[in-house]
Amino acid sequence: MALRKYIFVTGGVASSLGKGIISSSLAKLLQSRGYSVTIQKLDPYINVDPGTLNPYEHGECYVTEDGAETDLDLGHYERFTNIPTTQNNNVTTGRIYQSVINKERKGDYLGKTVQVIPHITDEIKRRIKILGTKRNFDFIITEIGGTVGDIESLPYIEAIRQLKWELGPTNSLVIHLTLVPYLAASAELKTKPTQHSVKMLLENGIQPNILVLRTEHPLNSELRKKVALFCNVEYNSVIESIDVQTIYEVPLLMQKENLDGTVLRKLDMPEGDKPEMKPWKQFVAKVKNPKKSVRIALVGKYVELQDSYKSIMESFVHAGAVNDCKVELTSIQSEKITEANMAGQFEGLQGILVAPGFGDRGIDGKILSARYARENNIPFFGICLGLQCAIIEFARNVLGLVDAHSTEMDHKTPHPVIDLMEEQKGVTNKGGTMRLGIYPCSIKEGTRCSRVYKDLDVLERHRHRYEFNSSYLDQFEAGGMIAAGINPDTGLVEIMEIPGHKWYVGVQFHPEYRSTVLNPHPLFIDFVRAALD
Repeated sequence: MALRKYIFVTGGVASSLGKGIISSSLAKLLQSRGYSVTIQKLDPYINVDPGTLNPYEHGECYVTEDGAETDLDLGHYERFTNIPTTQNNNVTTGRIYQSVINKERKGDYLGKTVQVIPHITDEIKRRIKILGTKRNFDFIITEIGGTVGDIESLPYIEAIRQLKWELGPTNSLVIHLTLVPYLAASAELKTKPTQHSVKMLLENGIQPNILVLRTEHPLNSELRKKVALFCNVEYNSVIESIDVQTIYEVPLLMQKENLDGTVLRKLDMPEGDKPEMKPWKQFVAKVKNPKKSVRIALVGKYVELQDSYKSIMESFVHAGAVNDCKVELTSIQSEKITEANMAGQFEGLQGILVAPGFGDRGIDGKILSARYARENNIPFFGICLGLQCAIIEFARNVLGLVDAHSTEMDHKTPHPVIDLMEEQKGVTNKGGTMRLGIYPCSIKEGTRCSRVYKDLDVLERHRHRYEFNSSYLDQFEAGGMIAAGINPDTGLVEIMEIPGHKWYVGVQFHPEYRSTVLNPHPLFIDFVRAALD
């Protein structure tokens, strides 16, 4: 193949229609036909990355193996394709402008006036193409955040317009995702919002090649013909994306609509036979037809927005399928948990997961959750701050270190069982300065985690500043909580568990970032199994 193919995915009418899921589904289908694919997300906000954003603002911050703090859509990309992403897979306006300004300060533009066109658009195009220099992909799918018409998206739309001309008609195409709303009063689907959205794209010099219409009701042939006529696309290029029970049905739905076949035909690539997608279909069947169910508490301080813990929630879907069960998550706001009401909060729940986070808001509720699980022999899983809360609780109520705390919450605590990492003590900037990315962990032989992983050397992703204070380790192990995993290079504690408990594991890393459809994370699988038992 002389040139790799570029696919651009834009959105119109409304945000949150599922551009990331459509991009991931298309990538999965192309992958199943034997092509190599990668996906990147271009985000219009001016933050350099989402690392400093409150989860209420932007959902969870997803972390790649190479330590990039990125948009949560990269999690979908990895869960669907089973291929790790990198810092080059997420680009923000902040990063684009930062790069251009740095070049201007160094004199790279030789005294020229720096402008949106060509300098900003050139940098956007460079970032789109850079993925292809790292590995020889057949397809690069680029998702543009936001909706067409947003002021902040205009430079990206212009960059795509330029690239389409530079690459040629058989080397790039645009997929535009829009909403076809249903008006209950007149019992009809309305195409006008889609027509206006495409018109706005045309005003910016881009003719979409394929339209994906998000809808609550099936599209009839007359409606498809109307959209095709008014939006200058082929009838077969009007794709229905109807609401489904689980996001993992979308690749199968897109295959039924022949989205991948249409893309290959338009890009002059061999179609071959439609792939069977047998493992994927088996997974979806298990998700939709569970034999049993289990109720697990998700304790966090951002539970009002589901996207705040997206990777954790999806990891439970993967683990549930392995265990032939539906994991019913009960989200509990940690600020509302008190000693008086915690028995009622956890009544009828078979497992407790304390979620990651930062800051002291809701910390007491998380500590109480760890205590309730420990004292009542309920399977407990603590992730990052969840582990730290379990350590604080154990220090206070088992070891008798009454004022034990994390120096993040109380820098004057006499028992800093959780303390700022040594390498973090001189850090003042917030963005991108934590312990980020993949690190090795050596599992202690004979522990629960060694049985779960079936391996003594693993790699996991991190995002934290504070760490277990190893000077207390002997006390903890004498009291019944042991270090099951240690970083072999630094000696930092990565996993703590209570061997005498039914299932009590806390991890400093984020296992949810590594769980995919084809490779569910073993810790989630075993936690769900313990909750079922």
